[in-house]
Amino acid sequence: MPAYQRILLKFSGEVLMGRQDFGWDMHIIEQVADQVKAIQAQGVQIGLVIGGGNVFRGAQVQSTKIARSTADQMGMLATLMNGIALRDVLQSHGVQARLMSAWSMDALAETFNADAAKKALAQGDVVIFAGGSGNPFFTTDTAAALRGIEIQADVVLKATKVDGIYTRDPNKYADAQRLQTLTYEQVIQQDIAVMDLAAFALCREHAMPIRVFDMLKPGALERIIAGKDEGTLVSKGEA
Repeated sequence: MPAYQRILLKFSGEVLMGRQDFGWDMHIIEQVADQVKAIQAQGVQIGLVIGGGNVFRGAQVQSTKIARSTADQMGMLATLMNGIALRDVLQSHGVQARLMSAWSMDALAETFNADAAKKALAQGDVVIFAGGSGNPFFTTDTAAALRGIEIQADVVLKATKVDGIYTRDPNKYADAQRLQTLTYEQVIQQDIAVMDLAAFALCREHAMPIRVFDMLKPGALERIIAGKDEGTLVSKGEA
């Protein structure tokens, strides 16, 4: 029996970039698709939010005549490109996937609707949420928290380059220890950057658990779904 019945999986566009400087590493996309297919086969309902940093980042146009709100819109379009790519790869793996956009873009994706998304998830479709929250000045972390709450997910799984939250930077300190669990209050007290502040506040307000893990660690996602110790869980419970 899976530990979670419905999840919101969030990972950055940089994950899809692999070792490249830009774009998509098809080996990585295939790897992501394989992991998603494996847990879907267990009956887990999966929503996905992908960043757009492999295509465009707002920092690229800072100090230019392009407004911040416009740059954010460009970044949201990049998430749509990633969503299209992942949808097609998932479908090539025999996984029925649907793409929903925060913006109305009927030629490319369905317009996001929470009820329609929940129905699609319940019937076994993987639903990819693109376009961020549809608003500038908010990150895809916030979009992931928002969509996770809207689809009534059991957990938001945030994939990073590190397999959880550590006492110190594990890349610099050999004695760094991974923390299995944290409460929302501990994250605030210790000033740990789990997500951006708006996203974290949403999760805390709605008691949405967040699990931080390494998406590219072999078997990590399946271990989480099996209820095993993987990454770091942030929740309202005692740590």
